[in-house]
Amino acid sequence: MADALAIAVAGVRDRIGDRAGDWDLAGVLPLPVLRELGAAGVLSAQLPDAFGGLGLSSLHNGELTAETGRLCSSVRSVQTSQGMAAWTVQRFGLPGQQRAWLPGLAAGRLAAVGFSEAGAGSDLAAMSTTVRRSGDELLVDGHKVWMTAARYADLLVVFGRYEDGAAAVLVPADAPGVHVEPVADPLGCRAAGHADVRLEQVRLPAGHLLGGAALPLPLLVTTALAYGRMSVAWGCVGILRACLAAASRHAATREQFGRPIGRHQLVAGHLADLLVAEQVATRVCEHASRCWDDGSAEQVIATVLAKQVASEQAARAAATAVQVLASAGARDGGVAARAYRDAKLMEIIEGSSELCRLLLADHALAVAPKGER
Repeated sequence: MADALAIAVAGVRDRIGDRAGDWDLAGVLPLPVLRELGAAGVLSAQLPDAFGGLGLSSLHNGELTAETGRLCSSVRSVQTSQGMAAWTVQRFGLPGQQRAWLPGLAAGRLAAVGFSEAGAGSDLAAMSTTVRRSGDELLVDGHKVWMTAARYADLLVVFGRYEDGAAAVLVPADAPGVHVEPVADPLGCRAAGHADVRLEQVRLPAGHLLGGAALPLPLLVTTALAYGRMSVAWGCVGILRACLAAASRHAATREQFGRPIGRHQLVAGHLADLLVAEQVATRVCEHASRCWDDGSAEQVIATVLAKQVASEQAARAAATAVQVLASAGARDGGVAARAYRDAKLMEIIEGSSELCRLLLADHALAVAPKGER
């Protein structure tokens, strides 16, 4: 597995190189690059080799995700979206559905996942998208917002209400009634292909309903979001590593008052804070991934903790990196400026920091010793 990770990391480095700044300024990723990354298996690397995936553990996939995030958060966002789609099909799809859809996702077919709506962000129970059965067909109606990678996707995994529960349905992006509208000028991850998607009387074969039946909404959403939170957390480790490297490099070479600024006490303190942030985020992500790989009962709360800690550390660290680089860090498209915008988005997506804090507080109350004063 370590060899597969090394090959995957080399492939990511080769295909992204130093082009992230240009992609960020242009607001678009080259589709051939995404196809190549998908075909190399690095966009859904946890997918088992039985379906054509690399079969990486959560820990190894995390390191791959961090390296992608270090180089380009927009590509990492597509990687998160693709991984979530594959995870959802793997987790909820019937065996025939898994065989029909997963190999394509491991071979370069691109996917996006639709949760949020104008009136349903953190409160996904307020979703209004509907999936209805009509004979041997499904009818899908709704309006999803900020679907990462939807601009590039061949397949949309859409969550909506179905019968007395909820469901995830597989919607080809070119199906009649699907309208993909790119989000103009997003704050961060500008090239990640964010789009709003309108679904108007979209007709699909009944076999596109994952699992073939209604499922409890909390189970469906929590399971799918867990993968996304883990991926975002590791992506934030990558942002932290990029910020630490950029700030340290600048502080070692930029001189003021006769010596490198990294030798001035206050700037040295910033560098120490960056190192601490990167180490803290890395360790909490490693713990969460080991919980995934071991099937630990702590997996859910460890994942929320990793997402909360890593995203907040990344947002603070990006601001620190801009401070250290000063005018050199304030150039749009540069590493620090890009990280500053991208990291802020990480505190919002796949469960906002506020929502994660509520979940962590609920956990603290649940495990508190009873009867103690």
